[in-house]
Amino acid sequence: MRAVLVGPPGAGKGTQAQILASELSIPKVSTGDIFRANVSGGTELGKQAKAYMDRGDLVPDEVTNAMVRDRLKEQDAKQGFLLDGFPRNVAQAEALNKILDDLGERLDAVLELKVDEEEVVRRLSGRRQCRNCNHVHHVEFDPPRSEGVCDNCGGELFQREDDSEHVVRHRLEVYREQTEPLVSFYANEGILVAIEATGSVDEVTERAKSALRSRA
Repeated sequence: MRAVLVGPPGAGKGTQAQILASELSIPKVSTGDIFRANVSGGTELGKQAKAYMDRGDLVPDEVTNAMVRDRLKEQDAKQGFLLDGFPRNVAQAEALNKILDDLGERLDAVLELKVDEEEVVRRLSGRRQCRNCNHVHHVEFDPPRSEGVCDNCGGELFQREDDSEHVVRHRLEVYREQTEPLVSFYANEGILVAIEATGSVDEVTERAKSALRSRA
């Protein structure tokens, strides 16, 4: 199975990618992991990426694409992979098609996790993180026993800046502008499968597994 996972921030992509990759016995390939591996390993691509990151600039597509190409050529990805966080736009999707063509492979499915925008705002803006142990509570879904105090270690809970409502709504706006055209791209290719990403983690996982089985 060679698949891509897409969806807005707060849709649960990271959680589902971890579970699905494990159950399918294929590697989860995320751009974050690839960046960290290249930077910590001191590769030439890692050095290029770090130079941009240190300036606070976005890493150019050509560097990201080259890192993905190298990762998909590794032995553990020969029998399949689950891409999380790549591609983010149509240009990267076209680059991925070229990479896979060169490797003699193709995508089996693009799984879109669909969730209402107001639900995303509710999920993300309600998160509170501990300053001490980084444990995350949620004011609605997993409230601490004492307001503002971490159940895990007693540390102070705070809202991260990127979880504030106005930042979450901006992230959703960016998603609509950059990533939604990606959904149309893969729909036109006939490999997009959409599932509802509301409900329990297990419920979403079962929907995802069923959708991927339909493409196997």
